[in-house]
Amino acid sequence: MADLNRYSYPAAGRAGAGAAVDAGLRSYMQRVYIYMTAATGLSGAAAWLVANTGLKTVFFHEVAPGAWGATGLGMIAMLAPLALVFFFSFRIQRMSVGTAQGTFFLYAALVGISLASILLNFTGASVARVFFITATMFAGLSLYGYTTKRDISGWGSFLFMGLIGIIIASVVNIFIGSAAIHWVVSVIGVLVFAGLTAYDTQSIKEMYVAGEDGTITTKKAIHGALRLYLDFLNMFIMLMQLFGNRN
Repeated sequence: MADLNRYSYPAAGRAGAGAAVDAGLRSYMQRVYIYMTAATGLSGAAAWLVANTGLKTVFFHEVAPGAWGATGLGMIAMLAPLALVFFFSFRIQRMSVGTAQGTFFLYAALVGISLASILLNFTGASVARVFFITATMFAGLSLYGYTTKRDISGWGSFLFMGLIGIIIASVVNIFIGSAAIHWVVSVIGVLVFAGLTAYDTQSIKEMYVAGEDGTITTKKAIHGALRLYLDFLNMFIMLMQLFGNRN
């Protein structure tokens, strides 16, 4: 029996190692949520600044009473985050922590310019209501992804197919302009990003490695925050399309 247990930790050692892993995991996930929350706040602040100052007429123009569309510069500002998020995802391994943080928050600020269109086109009360609904849904789904013992990695392929379907349908509907398709895409979008919130949370949690270099762990936390930020952002936008009240 002594030979079988030669490489086993003493009971106290195992408990201590487990506690250290739990503490490290909690710290790692806290950083993920702190980065994600900070980015969301930055986007909101940027959106408010654009919508309530002279910057409004730089990025948007009034196409009808209470209805605002993007100017040429506004379209550039809306497309820039897409390029930046791809750059960030592919280059984060080579970035310093400071550069990764700066790029992430620059992305969130640029997204805020796009979100100003929501503040301009929807009533403030409906924006606040939908934001609260989104935050509540996100918190519950992320908590499920973090605490569940069930392996939900199998959801990934279905959610990815749903995401591709949403993108294709949205592009097609630009030319068709169907209200029915717009509604269906929004409903499916809410379901897809709800599922992605739980899926990404579990995936981010499983990326944690105890004792890993602090720089790598921080970069993982930033990248994880980006994934959850995108889930929250897209779920909010889809819910605004369903429940927002236009000016």
